[in-house]
Amino acid sequence: MTPPKNSILTHDEIKHKIKRIAYQIYESNSDENEVILAGIDSNGYLLAKKLKTILTKISPIKPILCKVSINKKNPRAPITTSLTVEEYTNKSIVLIDDVLNSGTTLVYGVKHFLDVPLKQFKTAVLVNRNHKKYPVKADFKGISLSTSLHEHVDVVLEGHTFEAFLK
Repeated sequence: MTPPKNSILTHDEIKHKIKRIAYQIYESNSDENEVILAGIDSNGYLLAKKLKTILTKISPIKPILCKVSINKKNPRAPITTSLTVEEYTNKSIVLIDDVLNSGTTLVYGVKHFLDVPLKQFKTAVLVNRNHKKYPVKADFKGISLSTSLHEHVDVVLEGHTFEAFLK
């Protein structure tokens, strides 16, 4: 028997939160010509693509997508990106993921980008769970909520209906 889904965010609420995060990214990069949207594969990258679409409509900033591949079972394994180091050196970067849970994925993603000089580095998540074991925070977040450690947050950003729910 499948446990019931407890909705956190509806489709319209997710669209609104993505738009708000895009405006926050624009505001913190208003003097930049371009910004790197580094989405952690897979849902973080989907979120980055949606943010790029909105940023393109609301600002003159050129958003550049970067897919960040992190082995979530072994985050110490080498991290790969779809951009070369030269393409993001001395740029403003926003590292994006769907859910900030323990902070493991985000902290290893941050560590990867800190090996090169950057103009600015920020993080963005759709759902911040407040269960961090690492001192990492989301600069831009859609929603913060306290959940039990036994609960799991699922975010669906593909298809015609987006949703976020607890399992």
